[in-house]
Parts: sequence; structure tokens; C-alpha cells
Amino acid sequence: MCGIVGVLGHHEVAPLLVEALKRLEYRGYDSAGIATVNQGQLDRRRAVGKLVNLSDLLVHQPLAGKAGIGHTRWATHGGPELRNAHPHRAGPVAVVHNGIIENFRALREELAADGYAQESETDTETVALLAKREMDRGAAPVEAARLTLKRLHGAFALCFLFDGEEDLMVAARKGSPLAVGWGEGEMFIGSDAIALAPMTDRITYLEEGDWVTVTRAGAQIFDAQDQPVARPETRVQLDATRIEKGGYKHFMAKEIAEQPLVIADALRHYTGGGQSLRLPEELDFASIDRVTLVACGTGSYACHVAKYWFEQIAGLPAEIDIASEFRYRDPVLSPASMAVFVSQSGETADTLAALRYATGKVAQVVSVVNVPTSSIAREADLALPILAGVEVGVASTKAFTCQLTVLALMALKAGLDRGRLTPEAVAKQLAVLGTLPGLMSATLGLSDAVAQVATDLAKAQDILFLGRGTMFPLAMEGALKLKEISYIHAEGYASGELKHGPIALIDAQVPVIVLAPKDGLFEKTVSNMQEVMARNGKVLLLSDAAGIAEAGAGTWKTLTLPQVDPLWAPILYALPAQLLAYHTAIAKGTDVDQPRNLAKSVTVE
Repeated sequence: MCGIVGVLGHHEVAPLLVEALKRLEYRGYDSAGIATVNQGQLDRRRAVGKLVNLSDLLVHQPLAGKAGIGHTRWATHGGPELRNAHPHRAGPVAVVHNGIIENFRALREELAADGYAQESETDTETVALLAKREMDRGAAPVEAARLTLKRLHGAFALCFLFDGEEDLMVAARKGSPLAVGWGEGEMFIGSDAIALAPMTDRITYLEEGDWVTVTRAGAQIFDAQDQPVARPETRVQLDATRIEKGGYKHFMAKEIAEQPLVIADALRHYTGGGQSLRLPEELDFASIDRVTLVACGTGSYACHVAKYWFEQIAGLPAEIDIASEFRYRDPVLSPASMAVFVSQSGETADTLAALRYATGKVAQVVSVVNVPTSSIAREADLALPILAGVEVGVASTKAFTCQLTVLALMALKAGLDRGRLTPEAVAKQLAVLGTLPGLMSATLGLSDAVAQVATDLAKAQDILFLGRGTMFPLAMEGALKLKEISYIHAEGYASGELKHGPIALIDAQVPVIVLAPKDGLFEKTVSNMQEVMARNGKVLLLSDAAGIAEAGAGTWKTLTLPQVDPLWAPILYALPAQLLAYHTAIAKGTDVDQPRNLAKSVTVE
């Protein structure tokens, strides 16, 4: 959530800052602003709502200067109002901030007692006031920033700009990601490489606790103990940061359509295009007694599916934790266990904190991430990239199916390492997985049919998703997708749980979406579906041709998917669930790519 950009350049920075902020829109935000230093004078412009509002403001109230910082804010402390928008300024200091300052109330009271009153409701303004007080006491800008950082508790990425300093920025990270970009006589700060991609491909990622002074001549990085440190410079492939829609109306539509390609790429990467696993050798399940899977949101549902795979394929006990709850229940971790942390961004605050809790308590910490340079990837013992490419839509689509694919390959590796599968059996399963991209392409052909169904779903106030076995997590994921972008209340349940409460909700106004490939649990799912129809419930059945032929009579509507091996059906059935959410949102006219109140990268707890 939120986005930071800073530029010390050769040219007017306001257009550069706004363009960089546009590249960070995918993170989610509700206000935006920039600050510059021009002829020694610090000034700022801020606007509530979309970046177009800030752009309009800058047309009427231009902001000159070749040094500046910018920010897109997702409201935490204080609502989305102009006074709470970033950058925050206190006299000679302007600050942009991602994260949460946990001790800001105590700091605010301390500052107020010294005569430094706060105008906004935010925790960020406290940071600017602290720096101003240090400067009022005689500290130079860099020293004021350093002393301010020492007072802060919580998670933050910060960037300071100072009145009278046209060749200086100070930035810091603790818990929230931040990167330094290198140019030719220019320097940059950004929340991620995507923001900086048009300006540089040379990136240095700050480590936990780092702070940095930046001038056009370069950057000096210090660790949490204020000791100078060297951090490696990374060359970022600019193609990997492209975020164009490619002719699609929405990023979500593009990312749904990309799934056959990215799944094929992931399979090729981890199998060499053949029928043998090429996962890293250090990923060894032979002596592992349990796997703990930790994630948030959609990633958590991928873990739910993986639990079935690890236990059924490898006979390896698996447990799942929501990252935000994991460390607070004092989990008992075996030193012979493996902990797997799943995150699209690799910066999810709760997941990162859970990873740090598990480090040193388990045999191996593994991350399954989409950003190999992210904090979660760097701090894990082993990182497995999912290779989905940049995902801009807030509602995860291709990252989810790529997460499932990598977790599926891990489960096969576990089966092989533990002697439950022979190399020949693994090769057979890899061949089956290799058919998925083609099946996914065929499934995308259902888009028009799904759009017709969605016009009716858009009229509902409540929708239920049902599934058994690995379709149960898919039911929860389908419900999450629908409520994320269409704002319709939806819930996913295990089909067998229907009679234990949810059946009370069934009437002719509540559509029930049943995910049911023709597998060993199909007849039981049909029985649950019949219970719905006996109470005038509207059943939308998603199944293959054999399933539709057997159970389609009496249903409200059906969608026929290609036949797929039931073991890997979740990867395929994710697509119609995504399409249902997408087309329902289109029918309702909601913001598909940037739904209200949601952020792509949740970097605060």
C-alpha cells in the first residue's frame, strides 16, 4: 500500500514524480501529493482521490524544481482528506511515509508540550515535527533525520526533503520496502523498481534498519547502528517492470488472459520443459516431519490447496496459518519442520513478521514469491519465484495460479524425497501438469458465457460458493474475488458444511456457485447441491461435460469446463472463478483494478 518516489534530477521533477506515482497506482491509494525544492524554497501540492486530480491541480498551480518527493497514500491514521495527504510538512521539512508509527501518540503529546502542534490526524506529521524540532535545536538536516529515526517505533519507509537543500534527500526503511536508484548525475528513491523503471535500471534495495543520504553524486547507506555499509546494486530488467494494459480494458482482464503463458513459463523453469523436477537441491523433504504454510488473503487459499497436495501426494503433515495470527498464538514449531511463506509482493508485513518469527526455529524457511528481490525472498533460506510477471490488478489472478503451480511442484518433490513417488510417477504427473496451459486457454473461451451469467449475479446481495476437497479453498478464493471487486457479499464453504448453518440463507434470491469437477467427491457435492435446489436455491454449476450431463438438470445455469485431472483441478477452476468476479464487477460498474479500500501490497500490520 502507498507509494514513495524521490528524484534529484537534471530536469523539472514534477512531471517525473507524477509519472512515477502512476506506476505505483496498482498499490492502491486515496490521495496523492508531491513536494519540491526550487531556488531553495520548499513547496508542495496535494489532492484527494485519483492522480488525475493532482495533475489538474499542477496545471493551475505549477510546482517548479529539480529535486522532489511524491507519495500516493492509503488512509490509515485519519481519513482520505487533504490535510492528511502526503507530503507532510513542518517548517523546513517535508516527509513522505509508508507504514505505521506505533508510538506516534506519545510523540505527539511530547511535541505538543514543546509547542509543536499537529494539524493533521496522521502519524506521519509527527515525523516531520520531530525533524523540525531537531533543526530548531541546531541540528543540520541529515542529523535531524537521523535523530528522528531513533525515536520511531513501528514499520516505515521514509523520505525527507529539506528547505534550502536542492541536492539532498534522506530516506530510511524499517519493515516497509524502499530502494535507491542510480543515474548519471541523478539519483532516485522509490518504493519498488516499478516506480523507477523509466528513469533507471540500477537499483539498490535497502536492508532492514538502513537509512541513506542521497545527493546527485551518489548515496551513502548506514545500518541501524549508524555504521556505513555497502549494499549490492542490482540491474533490473525493464521488460519485467512494464505495466501496460496491452489492449485490454483492465489490467485484471490482461492478467487473467496471461495465465496459460505464465503457467507454461513456470513449468518450463522448474522442469526444463521435460518430465523431471529441477527445483533447487537444497529443497529437501527427506527429513522434514511437517510443513507449515503461512500467507494472507489469496496466498492463504493457495496454501489451503497445497495442504491437500502435501498430505495426499507426500504423506507429509501440513498446517496452515494466516500470517497475521501466526506468531500471536505462540505456535509450536518443530526443528525438523519446514516453514513456507507465500506472498505475491514479497513485502506483506504480516507474512514478513511471521517469517522472522520462524527463522531459527525450523529446519528451513522457504518463500514462494513473485518478486525475487523482495524482503521475504531475501530473508528466507530459499526463495522460489512464481514467475507470474508484474501483477497490477489488486485482485490477484495469475499470481494465484502461479503460486498453486509452484506449490504443486513442491508437493511432488516432497513425494519423491519421502519415497512416496517414483521418478516415473513424478514424470507422469508433470506430463499432466503440462497439459494445463492448453486447458486454461480453452477455459478462457468461456468469458462471453460468464459475462451473460454475471449480469444476473450483479443483481444479488449475497452469493455462496461451495466445493469439496481442493474445491473448498477454491470456493473461498472465488468468494474473495467476487467481494473484492464487485462489493457483493460472498462466502465460500465446504459443501458438506452447508447443512450446518449456511443452508438457512438459501432462497430464490441467493445464487449458489458450485465448483465440482467429476471426481471421487462429485456425488457427495451433487447431494449438497440438491439440498439447495430443494429450497428454491439458484445453482450455478461449474463442472466438466460428464459432470454437467449427470447433475446439470434442475440447475439455474451451468458452465462446462474441459476435463482435467482432479488432483490439479484447482489451477484450472481458478479461471472461471476469476472471470465471474471480473464480469460481475463490470456489470456493476465498479473499479476493477483498484477496488475501494484495498491495496495491492499490504506493508503495514
